[in-house]
Amino acid sequence: MNPGDAETQRHARSFGDAASVYQAARPGYPAEAVAWLIGDAARVLDLGAGTGKLTQALVALDREVIAVDPVEEMLEELEVAVPGVPRILGTAEDIPLEDGSVDAVVAGQAWHWFIPSRAVPEIARVLRPGGVLGLVWNSRDTSVGWLKEAGEIMHERHDASASFEQYVQIGPPFGPIEEHTVEWTAQMSRAGFLDLVRSRSYFITSSPGAQRDTIAQLERLFTRHPDLAGGDELDVPYRTRCFRARLDG
Repeated sequence: MNPGDAETQRHARSFGDAASVYQAARPGYPAEAVAWLIGDAARVLDLGAGTGKLTQALVALDREVIAVDPVEEMLEELEVAVPGVPRILGTAEDIPLEDGSVDAVVAGQAWHWFIPSRAVPEIARVLRPGGVLGLVWNSRDTSVGWLKEAGEIMHERHDASASFEQYVQIGPPFGPIEEHTVEWTAQMSRAGFLDLVRSRSYFITSSPGAQRDTIAQLERLFTRHPDLAGGDELDVPYRTRCFRARLDG
């Protein structure tokens, strides 16, 4: 995935077409993971905030949060989910904040959409000296048999549980990258899992025929797989992968 090419940008901006589904279907972030990301930071920028999944976790930790995202429809959903949090249209490459104005910058499920050569200097600019950059991804544990099959049907681009290191190349003026993983399980209905699929950029940008085929294949998987037959509720194991680096100086 090249964050600078036109196709990637099309996928990145596609979420506005499914903002309400995204907000309803996507899981949140474990408090343990978010607390590790930000440490004692008091004022936090949620960059690429989307509908506010990570914002909610930051507010629950009693931090002052500013949400920035390039898609207006996503920020409208964030306003409903986390009322009172300042919402600003902007990008990682052009952050509409003053120099040295936040203690931490975090990005949930978003770093791979950024152009690092432009985003890293901008993030460093808005951070106070010694501030932290925290990156986090929720990824389904595809070592579970039915989830591996579901991933193939969903055209997963990579094994998210194993390959984030290729995304997390920050570099100067940030110091070494630290990593932390939290394993947990989300309970959701079959319908909720299908909505999760509908919130993905690959699905949103697919043709109506391809979308129908994806949903039909997943429904067949639910029916035939021995680990899923006979019940509507799914246990979906997740790994929350956390990375952080501190601004030098």
